[in-house]
Amino acid sequence: MDERELAAKIGDARRSSSLTQQQLCQKSGLSYSTLAKIERGAIKSPSVFTIQQIAEALGTSLDALLGIDTVSASKRPKKRSKSGVEFVYFDINGCLVRFFHRAFAAAAQATGASPDVVETTFWHYNDAVCRGELPMEEFNAILARQFNVKGFDWMPYYMAAVDPIKETAELLDWAHEHYRIGLLSNIMPGFIAAMIESGILPDIKYDQIIDSSDVKAIKPEPEIYNLAAEKTGLDHKSIMLIDDSRANLMAAGKLGWHVLWFDDYDPVESVKRIKAALEF
Repeated sequence: MDERELAAKIGDARRSSSLTQQQLCQKSGLSYSTLAKIERGAIKSPSVFTIQQIAEALGTSLDALLGIDTVSASKRPKKRSKSGVEFVYFDINGCLVRFFHRAFAAAAQATGASPDVVETTFWHYNDAVCRGELPMEEFNAILARQFNVKGFDWMPYYMAAVDPIKETAELLDWAHEHYRIGLLSNIMPGFIAAMIESGILPDIKYDQIIDSSDVKAIKPEPEIYNLAAEKTGLDHKSIMLIDDSRANLMAAGKLGWHVLWFDDYDPVESVKRIKAALEF
């Protein structure tokens, strides 16, 4: 899709939502000049993160705005493992990137808040944000009040704190050659697009991306696994989940998924086990 086609798609979607450009700017957090240029087709290849912001504000998906046929993608033929796996979902935190705990220390140092206040406040609201019940703007406002600062934005602290796991990125490339693959993550709005754009996550053609904040459910709730399976067009027993949380794996396993635990302290051994399980 070129910039003119994208411009038409966004303009049509905005009008279908009965929004003016100014109203869409307010909902998406974009400047008026940026949105106007995108709708005129004057910006060549606007960032995925920007389009994701527009999609969220319009209540649609990134794939819909980009004209990606996810149904066709889910039917793309690939290999089948000896154990019957045809689709592999990867968790993000703890599998593709090392977790962000040092972001708490950085936030405490920057704001003067005590580390226990930072962590307690974060975890108190984390599920609600990841489930899409609490918008990022409100979450950041809550953090600012708790830290007694004028304003606060969690995303830069997260982005600076996560480290890509090289071995898993290589595994993802390998799996992409042989299987249909996707991301299945409990994560805050806009974070996946930002991580792909920044190079933290591999920028490859994912067959599905199940973002908890989009689908309004989080692991280990059965709803998110049922939706993820439905998106693949396969039954549960043809899907594998790679995750670092045993609770998430147990929930998927109860539905018939193949599951493998990823140990980010020993990624080499984890990758070896996963490749062995996906032998075809």
